[in-house]
Amino acid sequence: MTIAAERLARGDVLFGIVRPCAHRLTEGLRAEWMAHLCGLCLALRADHGQLARVVTNYDGLIISVLTEAQSERAPGARRTAGPCPLRGMRTAPVAGGEGAKLAAAVSLVLASAKVRDHVTDRDGVLARRPLAGAARRVAAGWDRAGTRAGAELGFDTAVLLDAVDRQAGLETSAGPGTSLLTVVEPTETATAAAFAHTAVLAGRPGNTVPLAEAGKLFGRLAHLLDAVEDQAADAAAGAWNPLTATGTSRAEARRLADDAVHGVRLALRDAEFTDHRLVHVLLAHELAVAVDRAFGTVSCTHRHEGRISAPGSGPGTGSPDGGGGLYGGRLSAGSGNGGGSPDGGGGLYGGRLSAGSGNGGGGRGDGDPPPGPGGAPGPGGGRPGPRSFLGGCGAALLVCGTCQPCCRESWEGPWSRRRRKGLDGNCCELCNCCECGCCCPCDG
Repeated sequence: MTIAAERLARGDVLFGIVRPCAHRLTEGLRAEWMAHLCGLCLALRADHGQLARVVTNYDGLIISVLTEAQSERAPGARRTAGPCPLRGMRTAPVAGGEGAKLAAAVSLVLASAKVRDHVTDRDGVLARRPLAGAARRVAAGWDRAGTRAGAELGFDTAVLLDAVDRQAGLETSAGPGTSLLTVVEPTETATAAAFAHTAVLAGRPGNTVPLAEAGKLFGRLAHLLDAVEDQAADAAAGAWNPLTATGTSRAEARRLADDAVHGVRLALRDAEFTDHRLVHVLLAHELAVAVDRAFGTVSCTHRHEGRISAPGSGPGTGSPDGGGGLYGGRLSAGSGNGGGSPDGGGGLYGGRLSAGSGNGGGGRGDGDPPPGPGGAPGPGGGRPGPRSFLGGCGAALLVCGTCQPCCRESWEGPWSRRRRKGLDGNCCELCNCCECGCCCPCDG
């Protein structure tokens, strides 16, 4: 298979463009999104074993979201999952049911195609026969499991494998003047079939046609945006790229992408949902954000609002936005401009300012007295001082192993012991992946 055929087999092509930052979701919708993500992961584990969880991808959950959005919420639609390192060892409600199982089946079949493609191309370590043989056995197992799971749900996964197989032939024959829509057709067909079957599972046959159209356009966007993002890297590596091979300009690619986003929105209007909110946010709004991100026309301007406990505080924590912003510092009544930390208020380090503090405070910005020497508690019973090198190494393993920097509101530095602000799922704070002004006045 060629490079783009391998992309079709990857979850981040068929389902890899909707990556919502947490600030664009209300607390309730964020919990729903995470419930579907965790539900996909647990469905893979329960039905196909621990190894299958590696094919979990952010956008595979759209299948689960679509199915549930068309159905009446059953009493047992949510269950509480146990602690997970990726959730900072916290429990959480997760989605189950046929939607999660269909998402798992689709993810498995596409992942098996990806592995087989890597083996055929002798990529990396798979150039070695023993590892290639093991990878073939894993792919064959995933293929059988995905096909069996799909059959139990009435979904024929052959349409996905056929799309992957046809992609190679289309790429071989494509050249200057070939329509870009001809090249992306297999991806459109595969996603249309998956989206349409959610209507079957939900008992809404009237939604089959509009959701098939939405899936077709979603697949078009997935393939197109992947080509846009990788065009420069493909050119440097001498790899095949749809835009370069067909001579399609970026302006034309942008036009096609914008038309696809508009088409998805129109298709969703023709479908009936029990609860459309999360579907609307993911497919009506996040697709537009994905287009802007791929074409470099958006940058992240998100800053969390500082949490202020009472009136009378000063201009903020000393962060660039003057109110806690990116650094998330907390102010108490009557606080001033800082607290001794680089961000002026503990902010990035998770500090809190006490009442009546001024512009300095002389502390470290975390509200604790200075630490004592050699790790001993400081004056007034403050926290212990920095750990030794070996002690810090052990603490670092614990911190990273439980994903505290990513999943918790704050975490303790392994060597310094300072409280640091965690991402708590807000990846947009450190990367240019979102745009705060993206919301429209609709009820989504």
